[in-house]
Amino acid sequence: MPAIVLIGAQWGDEGKGKVTDQLGERVDYVVRYSGGNNAGHTVITPDGQKYALHLMPSGALSPNAVIVIGNGVVVDPKVLLSEIDGLAERGVDVSRLRISGDAHLIMPHHRALDRVVERYLGSSRIGTTGRGIGPAYGDKVARMGIRVQDLLDPGILRKKLELALREKNQVLFKVYNRKAIDVDATIEEYLEYAERLRPYIAETRVMLWDALDRGDTVLLEGAQATMLDMDHGTYPFVTSSNPTAGGACVGAGIPPTAITKVIAVSKAYTTRVGSGPFPTELFDDNGQHLRKVGHEYGTTTGRERRCGWFDAVVARYSCRLNGVTDLVITKLDVLTGLPTVPLCVGYEINGKRVDDMPMTQTDFHHATPIYEEHDGWWEDITKARTEAELPDNARRYIARIEEQPRLP
Repeated sequence: MPAIVLIGAQWGDEGKGKVTDQLGERVDYVVRYSGGNNAGHTVITPDGQKYALHLMPSGALSPNAVIVIGNGVVVDPKVLLSEIDGLAERGVDVSRLRISGDAHLIMPHHRALDRVVERYLGSSRIGTTGRGIGPAYGDKVARMGIRVQDLLDPGILRKKLELALREKNQVLFKVYNRKAIDVDATIEEYLEYAERLRPYIAETRVMLWDALDRGDTVLLEGAQATMLDMDHGTYPFVTSSNPTAGGACVGAGIPPTAITKVIAVSKAYTTRVGSGPFPTELFDDNGQHLRKVGHEYGTTTGRERRCGWFDAVVARYSCRLNGVTDLVITKLDVLTGLPTVPLCVGYEINGKRVDDMPMTQTDFHHATPIYEEHDGWWEDITKARTEAELPDNARRYIARIEEQPRLP
């Protein structure tokens, strides 16, 4: 039963979409198992076409794979339908999409609350995208969520929405002085979505179990990344789900015994979007170089990404936490032209060296990177397709990265 999990080893934006696209022709199913449209994958096809995907799994661009949105995803139906229409207009077959009936819906009150609460937090804001992901997951945990399957039963949909808005409208109106959400208008809007989404809604767990029983290959694609995991990331500056390998089992209904490989994707340097600690962050010309040459702007938000050197402490943590079997390094070419390329191999905290992730948020905030300096390279490596085609200094840098994560 070959199930493969693909995760991000840093704070996201590592290039998972490109890796999924490259693997897509060799797998039978691509499953998105966490997050919402706060994530984004940019995929550039061999013929130069650029696709920005937010809810659709990256496997949508693979001609043969069945693409699945699992139960662990929160779905904004308007955004999803916009993506479906956009792909169809460009000749992509979207009939292969299947959506778990147990995935939760992002509703108008989730988006409204996300934006207003973040604004009121001021300097303490988390840095959310304002798309309602956190509030939707909050309602899911509070057992007040509305699921994709509820779109198929107008009576249940109305009952659940009225119950949710009994509280949410009070908060919006009386606490934040915002307009209350209208039940009837929301029902009308979402029932229109229901008619269009109906052909895609399925019991995806059984479908995936049957696929694994047949020996089909299932690729489980996480959004965001390890350091944004709700439980294992840099809390509270995290996403609202579990994009780590363990989250794949919960978010797709895949048994852990089915997973045969965990592939982690990492940049040759480090980036982060939003607030939160980032020990190797650069505020100098080197940081500007990484941002400019690497085109480091969010696929979903367009925000500038914070940039820094490669952090081996984070890499070790991610690889051990996820049980990584294979590590993919992307964007090595961005480092071309730098005289030296530092690599963080540990932290100094309160005068002591630390080689593993600090236990407390306070220590991580105050961690000072310990760097190794590596000689840079000037040769153009954009056309290199094998290790032998890389300059000696680039090969030595990659070899040092490979030594850090303690892969099995």
